[in-house]
Amino acid sequence: MAKSDAATPRERYRAQVRTEIKQHAWEQIATAGASALSLNAIAKRMGVSGPALYRYYAGRDELITELIRDAYRSLADAVHAAAGTGADLAGLAHVLRDWALADPQRYFLIYGTPVPGYHAPEEITGISQEIMADLLTACAALEPDVPAAPFAAHLAGHRDWAGDHPAPPEALHRALAFWTRLHGVLSLELAGHFTGMGFDPAQLFRAELDDLVARRG
Repeated sequence: MAKSDAATPRERYRAQVRTEIKQHAWEQIATAGASALSLNAIAKRMGVSGPALYRYYAGRDELITELIRDAYRSLADAVHAAAGTGADLAGLAHVLRDWALADPQRYFLIYGTPVPGYHAPEEITGISQEIMADLLTACAALEPDVPAAPFAAHLAGHRDWAGDHPAPPEALHRALAFWTRLHGVLSLELAGHFTGMGFDPAQLFRAELDDLVARRG
C-alpha cells in the first residue's frame, strides 16, 4: 500500500495554531506596528503560556519572517498571474495598487520602515526578485524612443539587483523609476498623507504611471 501524503491530525493542528498565531500577529501590527510584535502578548490573547507558543515559532524574528514571506508570496503570485495573462506595465501597476489597498498593513510590513533589529533571510530576497523580474520584462517590452539617460549607462555596470534578467539598461532605469515613484505615491496614500488635500490619489497614481510609460527612455 502506498504511503499517504495526507497530513496527520497532529500536523493539521500545528498548522491551525500557526495560522491563528499569524492572525493575532497581524492584529498586533495593525494596532502598534511590527516593531511591537510580541509572542508573549499573542500567547496571552490565545489563553496559553508564552513558552507554549515557542513550540510553533522559535522567536519573534521567525514569526516576522513567516509574515513577510506570506506577504511577498501573495504579491509575487498576483503579479506573475497578471503577467502570465499578458498584462503590460500599466496592468502590473494596478495589480500592485489593488494588492496594497486590500491590506495596507501587509504592504507596510514589506515596503515600510524596517523592523529594528530584524534581518530577512535570503529566501525573502529571492521572492521579491520574482516581482522585479516580471516588472523588468514589462519594461523591456516598451521600446525606448528617447536617448538613454546617464543613469541608464550607470546601471549597465551596476545591475546586481536585477539578477540574471537580460533587460537592457534603459529598461533597468524604467523599472527603478516605476518602483520608486509608484511606491512613493502608494506609501503616502496608505499612510493618510493625502487626506484633506482635495484630490483623488487614484488619479495621481494614474498620472505618474502615464508619465512613466510615456518617458520610455
